[in-house]
Amino acid sequence: MMKFQACTLGLLLAASSNVNAFSPSQMQTRNAMATTQRTQPLFVAMEPPASAQFLVDEFNNNDDGNEKDWTPDSWTKCKVAQGPKYESPEELDQAISTLQGNSPLVFAGEVRSLHEQLARACTGQGFLLMGGDCAEAFKEFNVDHVRDSFRVILQMALVLTFGSAMPVIKVGRMAGQFAKPRSEPDEVRGDVTLPSYRGDIINTEEFTEDARRHNPNNMVRAYHQSAQTLNILRAFSTGGYADISRLHAWNLDFVENTPEGSRYRKFADKVDESLRFMKAIGVDTSAPAFTKTDFYVAHECLLLPYEQALTRKDSTTDRWYDCSGHMLWVGERTRQLDGAHLEFVRGIGNPLGVKISDKCTPEELIEIIDTMNPQNIPGRLTIIVRMGAEKLRKNLPGLIRAVQREGKSVLWISDPVHGNTYKTESGIKTRSFEKIRDELRAFFDVHDEMGSHPGGVHMEMTGEDVTECTGGLSGVTEETLPDRYHTYCDPRLNGQQALELAFLIAERMRIRTGLPPL
Repeated sequence: MMKFQACTLGLLLAASSNVNAFSPSQMQTRNAMATTQRTQPLFVAMEPPASAQFLVDEFNNNDDGNEKDWTPDSWTKCKVAQGPKYESPEELDQAISTLQGNSPLVFAGEVRSLHEQLARACTGQGFLLMGGDCAEAFKEFNVDHVRDSFRVILQMALVLTFGSAMPVIKVGRMAGQFAKPRSEPDEVRGDVTLPSYRGDIINTEEFTEDARRHNPNNMVRAYHQSAQTLNILRAFSTGGYADISRLHAWNLDFVENTPEGSRYRKFADKVDESLRFMKAIGVDTSAPAFTKTDFYVAHECLLLPYEQALTRKDSTTDRWYDCSGHMLWVGERTRQLDGAHLEFVRGIGNPLGVKISDKCTPEELIEIIDTMNPQNIPGRLTIIVRMGAEKLRKNLPGLIRAVQREGKSVLWISDPVHGNTYKTESGIKTRSFEKIRDELRAFFDVHDEMGSHPGGVHMEMTGEDVTECTGGLSGVTEETLPDRYHTYCDPRLNGQQALELAFLIAERMRIRTGLPPL
């Protein structure tokens, strides 16, 4: 959430655009959209209803929310999906002991702050932006890589804040997003079979027996890289880099001379004009609300020995928190109702997410919600939808209807990338920008039809000039994919493609909130 007043900025700014938004499929004319805009309410930033805030406060300040039969290691009694196979119990115990003696990576107060912002988003008064690498890698880590991902998220958040006239909650897939689930336990090359690469926190990518061994010491290395990443992010978010007056400097070098870079510069000029107006009427734009920003980190809760080792009891509330990240989500492959991952997350105080595809039935979703958020606390649970456009239009209405019927409080967000992965004829894994855009359009269309809040977006993206996803104004084609294909796992949107999507989402959100087009 940019800490300046979202409503004030939205009313002051006026930007122009030559790029069409993914407008609602049922709205055929500009006149129809104008009529809709006049009849829809303007959603502006405000406090959540008193009842919702009371529930959040009760949850954060009372240890009754933890199940009485839960402990940080109770997951070990359940079946563990996608778990590593460590050869040496002694080596594993030593790594876990080291992690247990280390400082927490995040703190309970930060986690509670994120929870409160997500509670507002649950009531329609916020939008969650989650973005970052498919999987962090030891070899790829450097300050510039972290900075570039951070600043493209800042750009996207600024555009989305203007588009929605509401706070944007910024969460990076960083400082912990190392482990990846695999469809096959082993990889075969020729006549050699080795364990699949599961992310640097478990093993490394080189196709050798030593590299593919499940090494518990990698957890310690991942912890130290995460600590460095968080130090960098905290410095950038509070040390002046996120100052709204520096918004021109956020433009990535390789995006600068592209259509999206030009569009962002024009947009930034309008923000500058608004800031000058605020100064003229006596607003102190050097205050922390303008010079700092809240930034949180999240990752998939996959490697449970690592998560348990970093779980701590908060001394002020007596609640357990997983201090490896501010927010954790459970993936599509590990969300079994009787599985170890749901057992672990149900007892921690962090905001949680769960990914669902078209395989999830309404009845199963309600059971998942009851397991992860039995007290029905606003902001506690985010549903991350990944289906592909066609399946989403068919399946999401029934899921939303079930949640509405049962009175469940959840935040709905779209993951438009995972359901749109394919391989080219030459065998390169990629994603189509146009398919990603189509799924986002479907996500907004369904929520418009159901009267629910499209609360956010979750993207695998990077600030680097990669060629891993095809399409968009960047002009990446299947033929140019090998030019800069650097991912260690799944293909990522580059900075230009991510910013283009932010503008398209902002256009659609302005239609929804009754504001004039960009």
